[in-house]
Amino acid sequence: MSQQRHGSTPGEAGGVPAFPDLPEATIARLPEYLRALHHLAEAGAETVSSEGLAAAAGVNSAKLRKDLSHLGSYGTRGVGYDVTLLVDQVEYILGLNTNRAVCLVGVGNLGHALAGYAGFASRGFRVVALFDADRKKVGEVINGMAVRHIGDLERVAAEESIAIGVIATPPTAAQAVADLLVASGVTSILNFAPCVLSVPPNVDVRKVDLAIELQILSFHEHRKASLTALPGGVSDTAGDQEAVGS
Repeated sequence: MSQQRHGSTPGEAGGVPAFPDLPEATIARLPEYLRALHHLAEAGAETVSSEGLAAAAGVNSAKLRKDLSHLGSYGTRGVGYDVTLLVDQVEYILGLNTNRAVCLVGVGNLGHALAGYAGFASRGFRVVALFDADRKKVGEVINGMAVRHIGDLERVAAEESIAIGVIATPPTAAQAVADLLVASGVTSILNFAPCVLSVPPNVDVRKVDLAIELQILSFHEHRKASLTALPGGVSDTAGDQEAVGS
């Protein structure tokens, strides 16, 4: 469900005139556009065509142009998009002009890996606290940060103005952790536990389930194998059929 939110208008010419009400599918693609734009900027590109940006982001150009039109960015005919300006626009829409404070709950194997990931800072996020319910893990230093007990979450969330909580606990503990995050004023949750969370309407949850992603890929493998087995299937007409995939 797309939500209407309001924010300040960027000062640059061609900036977003008002915070747009974006389709969820567009929101999901914006980070891919931003990643591609950063790579282009690092390579020294000043402008990029819709076809070039779409190829770099892995979408079709018509879809990209429609997505960017929601931002008020239409490019210039014969020139394309200004890379720096488009980076500013996309970062503004994604709220990356603010370094958002993030906490991580659960420092098992997955939590260790997430806590040690160096890419958060370069993408506008500060991991300010690590929590676990196991007192044996409290005090352990991961990536320069000491693990705190989950009982300290509410106090630390207020002190650090934590807006986003990451749950990397077993599924049996995830709902209790979500309840504690919500009670602590956290309004966005990234859930790695394989379960569905119940949260108030004002709290946004994104679920990351690797098993589900593998199952989807398994479907595509099964479908490709089924098509190949059919008379006149892809094995016979490989040159005429589009590749199957997400």
